[in-house]
Amino acid sequence: MRRGKEGSRGERDRDRDRDRDRDQEGGRGDRRGGGGGGQRRGRRFTELKLWEIDYRNERLLRKFISDRGKILPRRITGVSAFYQRCVTRAVKRARHLALLPFVAETYK
Repeated sequence: MRRGKEGSRGERDRDRDRDRDRDQEGGRGDRRGGGGGGQRRGRRFTELKLWEIDYRNERLLRKFISDRGKILPRRITGVSAFYQRCVTRAVKRARHLALLPFVAETYK
């Protein structure tokens, strides 16, 4: 169905008002995620001065595994690419030696 000129003009005015409100708030609005002002990404390993991630440290590695047993992605954990690769390698080694489960108990 085609709208008349009045309908489209009303929508334009509404969009302009929404943009003006968004500029005053300083965020991106509801349409997009982010907008800044969130928590700063953690530097978990550099603050703890851990230069090597040991596959035998089960307590540390469990923080990087979801409740289903999957390795959490970098955007969730907030670690650098270098340490994410180290964590992935350590988790895989720990799984191979049966220190960590491949799948959570409830999904077996």
